[in-house]
Amino acid sequence: MRINVCGVGFDNVTMTEAIDRAMKILGGSQTCYAVTPNAEIVWEAMHDESLRSLINDASLVLPDGAGIVLGAKMLGTPLKEKVAGIEFAARLMEAMSHSGHKLYMLGSKPGVAEIAAEKCLEKYPGLQIAGTGDGYFKDEALVVGAINSSGADVVFVCLGAPKQEKFMRNHQQDLNVKLMIGLGGSLDGFAGNVKRAPQWMIRCNLEWFYRLLKDPRRLGRMMRLPKFILAVRKEARKKA
Repeated sequence: MRINVCGVGFDNVTMTEAIDRAMKILGGSQTCYAVTPNAEIVWEAMHDESLRSLINDASLVLPDGAGIVLGAKMLGTPLKEKVAGIEFAARLMEAMSHSGHKLYMLGSKPGVAEIAAEKCLEKYPGLQIAGTGDGYFKDEALVVGAINSSGADVVFVCLGAPKQEKFMRNHQQDLNVKLMIGLGGSLDGFAGNVKRAPQWMIRCNLEWFYRLLKDPRRLGRMMRLPKFILAVRKEARKKA
């Protein structure tokens, strides 16, 4: 059963449970996709029915951000914990380094996926990289063909929302992989182009503030967070 946060249903799982779910998908026969919405994306989904459907149709919907966890708590339906997309991806690569499943990295600027792959191979020596591709493509059919030819089991789809969600849903029947995961700008993080906040800030749920300090241009996007909290508060009052 999923936890409904303003129309978006989140799987109520811990990080360990999320990895277990992903590995179970890899052992199955279907092509599935996972999404990692934060409060900004949920705010957009509240006003975009098509995006909301793309998210809710995913096999795994993970709460990426303290805002989602806070919102669920305010609604009286708490989630177990935050499951950040980049941490989920890292834990999955660690598991895949022992399972033999192959990974394809798709997204970001030209060259970034290759650097991310190199650094992840250094960190997870047993990991198998099936291939890489940047996010600046025009012909999606060529991308689908490249992924299928690579023999990948998992694809990190880092195209940003809602492009990545549309790509995964539109090609769910075309791709021979087991699991696609929408991960936004995670490849830049794995490549070392964007550094995560210090651990103490992550523990204190201040990663959003760190990102804002590093890139003040994010202020416009960050304003969706207080709007989301106000919307949750309004919804909570209706349920009271």
